[in-house]
Amino acid sequence: MGYDMNEKNYSTKLDLTKLSPYGDTLNDGKVQLSFTLPVKNDEKGTEAAILLGKKMGLLDPLVAESVSIEDNFTMYVVYGSVVHTINYNEIKVEKIESDVMTKYEVEDFIDKEIKRNVVVVGASTGTDAHTVGIDAIMNMKGFAGHYGLERYRNIDAFNMGSQVENSDLIKKAIELDADVLLISQTVTQKDVHIKNLVNLVELLEAEHLRNKFIVIVGGPRITHELSKELGFDAGFGPKKFAEDVASYFSQELQHRMK
Repeated sequence: MGYDMNEKNYSTKLDLTKLSPYGDTLNDGKVQLSFTLPVKNDEKGTEAAILLGKKMGLLDPLVAESVSIEDNFTMYVVYGSVVHTINYNEIKVEKIESDVMTKYEVEDFIDKEIKRNVVVVGASTGTDAHTVGIDAIMNMKGFAGHYGLERYRNIDAFNMGSQVENSDLIKKAIELDADVLLISQTVTQKDVHIKNLVNLVELLEAEHLRNKFIVIVGGPRITHELSKELGFDAGFGPKKFAEDVASYFSQELQHRMK
C-alpha cells in the first residue's frame, strides 16, 4: 500500500513542537540513510534493502544508490519518509557553561586571573593510535587556521602522542605538576573508548588525584553529557578547536582557585 499524502501535515508553517525531517517540502519527513549488506548488488539485494527500510519505519522507501564493495557486499542509500515528530522545545542538552574566547583573549585571561603558565598534558590513550585529534588541539600549527595550545604564550603544552597508557599519562602529569589532562579518543568500536576512559578515572581516584587535575576528553563520539557520566570535567566533540578547550579550562581553573 502506498503512502497516503493526507496522513501527514504538509503545511509550510514551522511548528517546533512537532519537528519533522525536511526533504522536498517542509514537514514531509524525508530522510536518507546508508548501510551495507553482505549480499550481491542485484535486484534481490535491492529488495532486501527496501524491506529493511520498511522494517525501520520508513514509508515508501526506495534505493537511491547501490554500490558494490566486493562480490558479496553492497552499500545502499535508501530514501523514504518517517511519520514521527519531536517537540524541539522540550529538548534539554547538558553543555559546557563557559565563554569561548579567542587565543589572545585566553592569554590575557590567564595573565590576569591565573597569573602563571597553565600546564597541559595530552595524549591519545589506550590502544588508540590516532593522533589527528590531539595534534589538532595541542600542536603549534593547530587545525583549519586555529592555532594549537603549543602556540599560546602562557600555556605549557606537552603532547605525549598516541597509544599512551593511562598510568603513564598520570605519571607524566604528576612529574610536570599539570593543571589539565587532555585525552583524545578516536577509536570507538565496541565502546573501547568507554572502557579506557573509565579506567583513567578509576586510576586517578585510586591515587586520590582526581581533584588535582581538570580532566577533559575529546573525540568524534564524545559529548559533554557522556564525559560527565564517565567522571570527566568536560567533553568536546567534533568541530571544536584549541580556543574552545583553552577557554574552558582557563575559566574552570580560575573558578577552582577562588
